[in-house]
Amino acid sequence: MATPSLLLSRRDLDFLLHTWLDTGSLTRRERYAEHSRETFDAALDLSEQIAARHFAPHNKKNDQEEPRFDGERVHTVPEAAEALEVFAKSGILAATMDEEFGGMRLPQTVATACFGYFQAANIATAAYPFLTLGNARLLCAHGSPEQVETYVRPMLEGRFFGTMCLSEPQAGSSLADVATRAEERPDGTYRLFGSKMWISGGDHELAENIVHLVLARIPGGPPGVKGLSLFIVPKYLVGPDGSLGERNDVVPAGLNHKMGYRGTVNTLLNFGEGAAHRPGGEAGAVGHLVGEPHRGLAYMFHMMNGARIGVGAGAMALGYTGYLKSLEYARERPQGRPLTGDGAKDPAAPQVPIVEHADVRRMLLAQKSYVEGALALLLYCSRLVDEQLTAETEEERDRAALLLDVLTPIAKSWPSQWCLEANDLAIQVHGGYGYTREYDVEQHYRDNRLNPIHEGTHGIQALDLLGRKAVQDGGAGLAALGEAIGGTLERAEGAGGEAAALAAELRAAWDRTTAATARLWSTGDPSVALANASAYLEAVGHVVVAWLWLGQYLAADGEDAFLKGKRQAARYFFRYELPRTGPQFALLESLDTTVLETGPDWL
Repeated sequence: MATPSLLLSRRDLDFLLHTWLDTGSLTRRERYAEHSRETFDAALDLSEQIAARHFAPHNKKNDQEEPRFDGERVHTVPEAAEALEVFAKSGILAATMDEEFGGMRLPQTVATACFGYFQAANIATAAYPFLTLGNARLLCAHGSPEQVETYVRPMLEGRFFGTMCLSEPQAGSSLADVATRAEERPDGTYRLFGSKMWISGGDHELAENIVHLVLARIPGGPPGVKGLSLFIVPKYLVGPDGSLGERNDVVPAGLNHKMGYRGTVNTLLNFGEGAAHRPGGEAGAVGHLVGEPHRGLAYMFHMMNGARIGVGAGAMALGYTGYLKSLEYARERPQGRPLTGDGAKDPAAPQVPIVEHADVRRMLLAQKSYVEGALALLLYCSRLVDEQLTAETEEERDRAALLLDVLTPIAKSWPSQWCLEANDLAIQVHGGYGYTREYDVEQHYRDNRLNPIHEGTHGIQALDLLGRKAVQDGGAGLAALGEAIGGTLERAEGAGGEAAALAAELRAAWDRTTAATARLWSTGDPSVALANASAYLEAVGHVVVAWLWLGQYLAADGEDAFLKGKRQAARYFFRYELPRTGPQFALLESLDTTVLETGPDWL
């Protein structure tokens, strides 16, 4: 028997993809008609194999020998380039794309599962193709045919890599304060001037070229985010025949040295400030406008929304591999003895594996409920992407888009918060060993700590959910979510017994969700409504994951250990986790203004 993977559980993936989500039904649609269970399994097998053989082995080296900048070049460990070359040649990078780009039209649901292996094996090296694919998809949606031919095809072949350049040192997450400017030239190109901060993959020699997607202002445009335009700014200029030309005037000013996620180069980039890099002798970084002027943020959201779900998937993967490693450790580590009937311990009895101790099982069950719940959430959102693209009716496609919109901030933030908690528990299960570098779990925690921050912090996602997604279009998104939850509730109530009891708890929690939403916005004062938005995000996130656990409970029909474990994790979530939402909803319904009324000088 093959040794079970310590990256992700294949049994869990099979259960979620085929039993719970019925991914095979997608093959009856034209886009996926050439696929089958066999091709899906083959893609998963290949992903696990490449991740285990080429990504996992240099994960620690990535962390210990982080990228360095010598003033001219950025240096990375050679194993990263080797792994990325194997990844590109495998076809996985372009797997979801059309055949004209070398793709195989793999459903996004399966692709998310496949990429999870790489994120679990080596989140830092996996970041390069993750960003590149998002960049390519944006250009396919909004770029010109010439831009697609020049930049997208080489990216999907793994010859070019991509980035997204939004934040600036003085602006941070406030994109309204972006100051990078783009000046038009007579030939239709632009020259960009400014600086961008926190740019993952911003400079390296892992590919022939780097395609930066940059938000900047065309002089004379509207103020704030409405004046932002989007530009392609390549590291090396590309000729009409696809050949590489001069180095563009985009250079790193330095690297950011991070707590974790160290193997992904992260830079401060200067555009148009390097006198030594001025193509044609003219100052400025050469850029090409994407789409129409002043619509850059709308275009960039195409990449940002995908990135937010991808960040949630990365958080899940790090939590999941940490869980599997702590589970293996708990099963193998002997320590302590069981209690006898009178509550004492027999010192002559042999030691037992620590998994025999109730508190260790509590920590493992908590991790299981977080990471398997997060995986279900990310796969469900990916299925919505497939529905949005291929559902038979326009109504079904619109409903999928609406659901995906309201779930995106939860898909980004819930795994980032609770799979980080799973990593914390994985360290605790290891005891003192977990706090040492010899075991993987301490690095997983450090790597995962970035995920509540980037691609929109926890607080930004909270404002997005409560301030926009829950109320826009008269609350249509929340209503669509309620309908989806209602369908599962009806099935559980119809099943009777324990399923019906769990459904009653979930129905009560959903009723609190809608009541709290209405209460928060009843005052007409946005500052009061949004003061505790993070509590709202956390409470609603727990309700959503409880819904997904109820669905898994209903699908886990059988008596083998795996299915019993599924039902037990669902019970745990309902008994230990869902009750957390009660005090949070009470706080929200009280319209508490403690935080709002706190003076900055009181802190």
